[in-house]
Amino acid sequence: MTRSGTTSSAGRAGDSDALENLARVGLIAYGIVHLLIAWLALQLAWSGGGQSADQSGALSTLAEQPFGKPLLWVLALGLLALAAWQLGEVLRHRAGLQSTGDARKKAVTTIVKAVGKTIVFLALAFLAFRYATGGGSSGSGQQQTVSGVFAWPGGRFLVGAAALVIIGIGAYLVHKGLTKRFLKEIDTAEATATQQRTIERLGQVGYPAKGVAIALVGVLLGWAAITFDPAKATGLDGALRTVLDAPFGKWLLTLVAVGIAAYGVFCLFRARFPQRT
Repeated sequence: MTRSGTTSSAGRAGDSDALENLARVGLIAYGIVHLLIAWLALQLAWSGGGQSADQSGALSTLAEQPFGKPLLWVLALGLLALAAWQLGEVLRHRAGLQSTGDARKKAVTTIVKAVGKTIVFLALAFLAFRYATGGGSSGSGQQQTVSGVFAWPGGRFLVGAAALVIIGIGAYLVHKGLTKRFLKEIDTAEATATQQRTIERLGQVGYPAKGVAIALVGVLLGWAAITFDPAKATGLDGALRTVLDAPFGKWLLTLVAVGIAAYGVFCLFRARFPQRT
């Protein structure tokens, strides 16, 4: 089979109804994870919280519920489908790398975003599988990873560079929310006028809130690089606790939690009105 034939077959597989339906499950899973993070953040703000207010805490909370582990298997499979969907995007736009000018730039941008999303979805799917099988996850995992990178030649600068990338992603999400660019990722042609307005408001609130939280993770990681202290790299849970420690922290953390919840509901709408590619 020729390369073009292989790419065409991959594109058809990516467009299949079965994969789209699984991707819908994945979007629902992604939305549920964010809703749980928002709930944990609210608990952290007003009662001290119990579980870590991050992806691990959200999945751990889900695992503790009745039928939680079977549901985690479903969520993990859906997240894997989302990863496969994004890999399909890479294959569909690969030919654009041979173009020139704006066409090549668009292909590169699309592929970089798709690869990044694939990594995120695969990481969440791995976490979901671990909790579904009772493995759990160590809360100090990120600190151990950073500590390991510090031991590499130039590791401190690698951690600093990663921090800048994460901060850039956070800033991009804020920009995406403020400029409504998220509307390109959802097909609202069949949505009612009320649903369209709701989707727009959810994105305007959800993307900036998520962007701020991610940027704070990057700031903490950067501080870990500056101080050469992996304990400073505390992930999303540490970022939200940093918000809590700020003046009016409870109210600020509540606003962030509401924004993350808005992003979660937006993901549920994306499952209802998926982007057609």
